[in-house]
Amino acid sequence: MHDASTSLDGGCTCRTVRYRLASGPLFVNCCHCTWCQRESGSAFALNAMIEADRVQLLQGEPELVDTPSLSGAGQKIARCPICRVAVWSHYAGAGDSVCFVRVGTLDEPARCPPDIHIFTTTKQPWVLLPPGTPAVAEYYKASAHWPAASLERRAALQQRLAAAAAAKP
Repeated sequence: MHDASTSLDGGCTCRTVRYRLASGPLFVNCCHCTWCQRESGSAFALNAMIEADRVQLLQGEPELVDTPSLSGAGQKIARCPICRVAVWSHYAGAGDSVCFVRVGTLDEPARCPPDIHIFTTTKQPWVLLPPGTPAVAEYYKASAHWPAASLERRAALQQRLAAAAAAKP
């Protein structure tokens, strides 16, 4: 599991956008799907899921870029307006309330190793998965893999979102 003992800072290459994670992430996915491979230009994408209100902008303002996704629902990628580095995404399933922070943009990415490898049926054959880290063929149920504290945070987030939706006229 990731190290949440202190805040995690990160940002883009040119340092126009800087951010801080106010807590450890909910969970860290290493996605091996072909869409993530194409979008990252690498063999996988490593995303730390965290509540959006726990991502504090320290400097700059990322530009949200709508991009397609395999689901057809799309995603919004937060990119530096100068160097264009993707710092996080908002996927349609979680909406704007959850950021999928690109672990490689953290100042200390080693503090957020993957909690799970997903979509391993399309991983590159030369990528060797470490023993002891769960790996699934496609996606997973959070209740089967997330720690209790992260499930509690997700439930609290869902309650806040439901209350906000109910309060709208």
